[in-house]
This record gives sequence, structure tokens and C-alpha cells, in this order.
Amino acid sequence: MSHIEPVRKRIIVNTSQERAFRIFTTGIDRWWPREHHIGKSPLLRAVLQERAGGRWYSVCEDGSECDVGKVLSWEPPRRLLLAWQITGDWQYDPSFVTEVEVTFTAQGPNQTQVELEHRDLERYGDKAPAFRKSVDSAGGWPKIIEEFATVAGAPDAVA
Repeated sequence: MSHIEPVRKRIIVNTSQERAFRIFTTGIDRWWPREHHIGKSPLLRAVLQERAGGRWYSVCEDGSECDVGKVLSWEPPRRLLLAWQITGDWQYDPSFVTEVEVTFTAQGPNQTQVELEHRDLERYGDKAPAFRKSVDSAGGWPKIIEEFATVAGAPDAVA
């Protein structure tokens, strides 16, 4: 399959670089959309373990866990690299990896530019164009990054 352009999103949040990183990572459960979940039971909690090699997973209401991927690089407060291990059939596969890189760049003491790039989409093979269109649609990464920004920019959202 030929190269598929990564999905890239950029947003400015009204908080410090350190706080933006914390809210994105340890605070993921506060902003991750509940409908963005592949478990058999509704999403109870989204979890991102705070270290390279850590798990990225969901805890379902029935107590089961559902993996999303893993932390490839943990560089607070400026960069996070995640393995997204959800296939084109919306199933977790430990042998499948695309990357989601998130960078946090201070734009002053209380503003941070957050850039997200979901890449290696050609690994979806024939499903790559449809998958890219789906995650780049209004309900995909744009919705997810907006949910994050709403929490990160809220003055009472202490991470």
C-alpha cells in the first residue's frame, strides 16, 4: 500500500505545558469520550500508565479490561508517543501498531500548543483510506482533542 498521510491536529490550550501533559496523560479518564471504546461493556475508566512500556487500556463497567495500545516514549512535559493497536476492524491486536505522537510546546506561562499526529496508517492495508477518513472526521481525533482542550483549559480542572 502506498503512503497514507498522517492525521494531524493542533490546538492551543490555556494552561502550562506541565499541566497540559498531566491532563492528557494521567487525566485521560476525565476527557476521553466514553463512546470511543471497543470493549464489550460500557467504558468505566480510561487508563494510560505513566511510563515507557506502560499500558493504554480501558476498564469496562463489567470489570473487564480492553487494551488500546502502549506507551512507547514518555517524555514529560513535552512529548508522548503511543502505540495504537486497534485494527481496521476495531479490534485490539498486540502485533499491530500505528503511532500516535503528542507534543506539548509552551507558548507562554499559561498557553500550550498541543500537536497530535496519528501515523503509519498505510499499515491498515486496503482499509487505510476508510480508517483515515473515520479518525479524521468530526467524531474522531477532532472530537477527542476538543474534549481534552475543554478539560485542560478549564481553570478548575486540576490534574
